Amino acid sequence: MSTTSSTHFIREIIAADVAAGRYGGRVVTRFPPEPNGYLHIGHAKAICLDFGMAREFGGRCHLRMDDTNPTKESMEYVEAIQRDIRWLGFDWGEHFYFAADYFDRMYECAVRLIRMGKAYVCELSQEEWKEYRGVPTAPGRESPYRNRPIEESLALFERMRAGEFPDGSMCLRAKIDMASPNLHLRDPVLYRILRVPHYRTGNRWVIYPTYDFAHPLEDAFEGITHSLCTLEFEVHRPLYDWVIETLGFDPPPRQYEFARLNLSHTVMSKRKLLELVREGLVSGWDDPRMPTLCGMRRRGYPPEAIRNFCELIGVTKYESLTDIALLEHCVREVLNRTAPRRMAVMNPLKLVLENISDGERFVATAPNNPEQPGEGERQIPFGRELWIERDDFHEQPPRDFYRLAPGRAVRLRGAGYVTCTAVERDSEGRIVALRGRWSPMSERLKVKSTIHWVPAAEAIPIEVRLYGRLFRIADVSAIPEDQDFREWLNPDSLRIVKALAEPAARDARPGQTVQFERLGYFCADERDFRPETPVFNQTVTLKDSPVAPTT
Repeated sequence: MSTTSSTHFIREIIAADVAAGRYGGRVVTRFPPEPNGYLHIGHAKAICLDFGMAREFGGRCHLRMDDTNPTKESMEYVEAIQRDIRWLGFDWGEHFYFAADYFDRMYECAVRLIRMGKAYVCELSQEEWKEYRGVPTAPGRESPYRNRPIEESLALFERMRAGEFPDGSMCLRAKIDMASPNLHLRDPVLYRILRVPHYRTGNRWVIYPTYDFAHPLEDAFEGITHSLCTLEFEVHRPLYDWVIETLGFDPPPRQYEFARLNLSHTVMSKRKLLELVREGLVSGWDDPRMPTLCGMRRRGYPPEAIRNFCELIGVTKYESLTDIALLEHCVREVLNRTAPRRMAVMNPLKLVLENISDGERFVATAPNNPEQPGEGERQIPFGRELWIERDDFHEQPPRDFYRLAPGRAVRLRGAGYVTCTAVERDSEGRIVALRGRWSPMSERLKVKSTIHWVPAAEAIPIEVRLYGRLFRIADVSAIPEDQDFREWLNPDSLRIVKALAEPAARDARPGQTVQFERLGYFCADERDFRPETPVFNQTVTLKDSPVAPTT
């Protein structure tokens, strides 16, 4: 699909800043994931925006691991994040950072705030702290420790760092405004005691900065000009600005918020996705039913299609639910141009060509991709016995059925014509084979339909995994909090079929997507690759396929 860059408010803001010479005309963005899970399609929107804006305006985009919560983070996720971003088509060059590498500087900034009288050590418990903070419609209450002497807070903060106090017994809070209608400005926590080893710093730290304190500092340290976040961080922006302004960073980075991507029939919560993985409800983070980038890669989604999709949905300030069918449309548009064609039969029915002898062999030819003539043709062996799709035959066809029926002819893809002459049944009356007469292409029979087939003698066995929607409802976020979201999982989201394919299907490389003609697009599985019985994951169906399996 050809997409052109559409204007949106982020693009307009950056263009105006560049034109005005703000930040000296520099554009520095960042993508700051927390390494506590694998990236999903929602992150892809942010990645395309962060890296895309930097590329468009001749700037740079940093990749930063926002690793300030050691309870959930690991190098496994760090490496997966890098792999997914590169696969999506972006690179950060030398600008790869960890929030953990700034812990010393963050600590120094916290000390500065204490010395300025802008932060204090508080001994309220978490429950008490929440109670004192109150609700947006009424002022909160000041902590009894809010006005403790600066030197006392400095000494206590140093002892917190030294590990002299138990977890949760103390925290460092900013001194801002307990009457603010924005709860995030009611003396928010900047540091908490947490005795958990960090995957990068080990046991060096027993206090860790909160996200709201670390994020603006990271942006300031790296010289970020445009800090792009999703809308849930809009209420955090006043605190972001307070940290930057109070500590005197100049020029200050600015935060701008946009609506996150909500995709139908799936979830975008890393916590919920992790539950699905840990409970074995999916086969892993890269299960092709998952909205993760590694799952989409394994399913055969081209990165170009995901980039096109992210450009197509645009950037707005309004939350909405995007139908997954739009993403699938983008996938089809790319794969139609790029995927080689092959033939496979999901529900085989034998077809015996009576006028071809047992030893007689022919070679049919078919284009590898009719959209790309330069990719040439493939040869398919052809003989007396073929396998066709059972759904391509109807003994008593309805009026709108144009495929094979008794006495009717159809075109065999690349191999002439066949006219059905007889039906074979087993002892219980079930159809087990068809008989027909073959006619070469030169006879130019008048037919209304073309069917696909595979040669019975040379057909290779394949395993095909057919996928439905992960959830039975479109808007999973609408499930009430008192209901278990897992109860809405689609029990028919995976169906495994033993199928047959033409010999060339065995040449598919792990991770390569092909079109099984008239069925859809299928990707040779990169994890369960078996040369003797290739495994193909269903990528997406063909819109107009009469035999495309559905769930």
